[in-house]
Amino acid sequence: MQHRFPSADPDLDQFADLPNGIRICFRSYGQDHHPAVVLVAGLGLQQVSWPLDLIDGLAAAGLRVITLDNRDIGRSTHLHHQLPPPRWRLLCGALSAGHYRLDDMAQDVALLLGQLHVPQAHVVGMSMGGMIAQSLAALYPAKVRSLTSIFSTTGNKRVGQPAGSTVLRMLLSKPAWTLPAAQDKYVKFMRHIGNPKVPGIEDAWRNYIALAWQRTTPEQAIPGYERQVTAIVASGDRSAQLYKVDTPTLVIHGDKDRIVHPSGGAATARSIGGAQLHTLQGMRHQIDEVVTPYLLRVIVPHIQTAQTFAGAEETASQAAA
Repeated sequence: MQHRFPSADPDLDQFADLPNGIRICFRSYGQDHHPAVVLVAGLGLQQVSWPLDLIDGLAAAGLRVITLDNRDIGRSTHLHHQLPPPRWRLLCGALSAGHYRLDDMAQDVALLLGQLHVPQAHVVGMSMGGMIAQSLAALYPAKVRSLTSIFSTTGNKRVGQPAGSTVLRMLLSKPAWTLPAAQDKYVKFMRHIGNPKVPGIEDAWRNYIALAWQRTTPEQAIPGYERQVTAIVASGDRSAQLYKVDTPTLVIHGDKDRIVHPSGGAATARSIGGAQLHTLQGMRHQIDEVVTPYLLRVIVPHIQTAQTFAGAEETASQAAA
């Protein structure tokens, strides 16, 4: 099975200098005049982590697909002046004031849409990207036409917690300063939280790290990852924020997820009025060519329904005026 990722060619990258001082690296696929869908990647993942089959499938459905590097990853701004706290402080929740949060990362996406003159977009986020997408829908509802949250959670400590074996692996993880070491480390961790039975997936994992390595350095990526972890911890329980969301919402979660327990997806769906929950049997914390067709089968109709409903509302409003 062939697993295709976007190219690491730097000429494909575009940049937006946001009013908050953050520079976001992004890419756009499909026609600019088509309805936009923004893909927000997870913790420590670059925009080139999204399978190209998923991007192509969304574009083929008549959508403009926008991907981005979140702050502190890839070719977007790295906040070197903010030192990540020791891991023991993260576990204890003893964080110093002033660190950015998921709300700030959601603001980055909102400002990027403004820079691109996109008044509204469908937003799809995976894992931490799902948290960012949730916050975007809560804080900037006028900018989000539909929300899709994939294997994410609410921040409530009673749900969505990683397995003990996963926590232990994360705590004992050591930085990798060479490409072969980084590939070995990623493969070892993904064998635990991903699905190593997918044909060709280990080569895909190594290929992704090789792509990511071309777009950043370990000196940037390692502390950037830690700062993103800190943003998640600092944001705490966002359930009250999610209760305010009235955007059409689709929640997708696998029943075998070892890093975000399926209870996190269920809690997300409960917190957002009218949200649909789809549980994929056997799915782990991984988006690959096996699950991509399923994701397209549920995400595209969700987006199309929200797009049609928004169009009908706009027509009715114009008629009333």
